[in-house]
Amino acid sequence: MKIVVVGVQGDVEEHVITAKLALKRLGLDGEVTATRRAGVVPKSDVIIIPGGESTTISKLIWEDGIAEEIIEASEEGKPIMGTCAGLIVLAKHGDEQVERTKTKLLGLLNVKVKRNAFGRQRESFEVDLDVKGIGKYRAVFIRAPAVVDVGKDVDVLATFEDKIVAVRQGKILGLAFHPELTGDTRIHEYLIKLRET
Repeated sequence: MKIVVVGVQGDVEEHVITAKLALKRLGLDGEVTATRRAGVVPKSDVIIIPGGESTTISKLIWEDGIAEEIIEASEEGKPIMGTCAGLIVLAKHGDEQVERTKTKLLGLLNVKVKRNAFGRQRESFEVDLDVKGIGKYRAVFIRAPAVVDVGKDVDVLATFEDKIVAVRQGKILGLAFHPELTGDTRIHEYLIKLRET
């Protein structure tokens, strides 16, 4: 099992550590690496796009040829997870901020996202969510986006304050929060197990 964290920007090392721990807890042999270059994603079984700044992440993955590799990995049925900014990058549609910054999205999740959906006054907070397939989960939100519209092929996994904060479409997960910052590996385990479905 090879897991790659797209390491152009954001919480890269935290995802690497959490994914390694998830493999260990599942009793699986594998390796987790971060990459900033093309050629690594095609050799991987599971792909993670971390949080950070969506405009920067998008710009770098398209410039470096990683974006096309992620799209191909999706077509091959490999599990992919985007967290916070990674959710925005995976989406098919963005809000006016995404359009204004000319952020080029991957278009793999049939959703529309809104950047900074919880407002400046609540840039960072923690809350207990009920996540479908996981259970009660303490989620960390940092200047988080939210999903404001979903296609019929998208399964809503969690909501908070009437906002959609976790979705799944096939083997693609999109989360508005940061599972790599909690010490709870269940979401990474869930992602890894999608390989077998």
